[in-house]
Amino acid sequence: MNKFGLFYYIAIFFAGTLIGSFLNVCILRLPAGESIVIGASHCPACKKRLSWHELFPIFSYLALKGRCSGCKQHISAQYPLIEAANGILWVLSYQRFGLSPEALISALLASVLLCLSVIDERTKEIPKGCNLCILALAIAASALDYQNILSHIIGALAVFLPTALIFYISGGRGIGGGDVKLMAVCGLFLGWKLIILGFFIGCFLGAVIHSLRMKLFSKGRVLALGPYLSAGVFIALLWGEGLINWYIGLLA
Repeated sequence: MNKFGLFYYIAIFFAGTLIGSFLNVCILRLPAGESIVIGASHCPACKKRLSWHELFPIFSYLALKGRCSGCKQHISAQYPLIEAANGILWVLSYQRFGLSPEALISALLASVLLCLSVIDERTKEIPKGCNLCILALAIAASALDYQNILSHIIGALAVFLPTALIFYISGGRGIGGGDVKLMAVCGLFLGWKLIILGFFIGCFLGAVIHSLRMKLFSKGRVLALGPYLSAGVFIALLWGEGLINWYIGLLA
């Protein structure tokens, strides 16, 4: 890797952490029905408005030793973790697609998936705004890949239709409505092959990881499927084509 390549990785990671800082605002405010654009960032405990030097992703948390400069209450480690995680997701998107519109759209998709995953894990609901954001990104992705537009259209229905059927038959007990809509918009983004792969990866991760959480941490049987579906979608986005070709090679 030359020095310019390293610079790109550092710059993209930093840009990802900045967006990650905004994701923390969304994670906190969306479930409460608060505006994500109006209102300055503040300490959740004492409501002290944060100064500019307290808003640097990751570094401000470390400099403050994880405590509010006003009330000295502990600040959740969620903040730097989300910022760092989003930075890594952006780097992975850049590594897969290079400096391109596809990389930007993929990075933004990863950010929305990360946001909705945390919210769904906490509330068992996927905000409508997150699915609408993915819909906008999916339209952009489909436009960039217009030569395969039919695959994107079929992708919007490929997993949506069977999961919608499960939703209505089970009365929402088999799968949540937000998950069904998530599969529709992500299917439009990925196309039919990748969304089917992403769905099965997500279900596999959910079954294995949640079973372990039930056994080791006494988690309840009801799980938030959104985080696992999101992981499956992102894995399919970055490495799905290679996985499909590998599997076909095994059958050849």
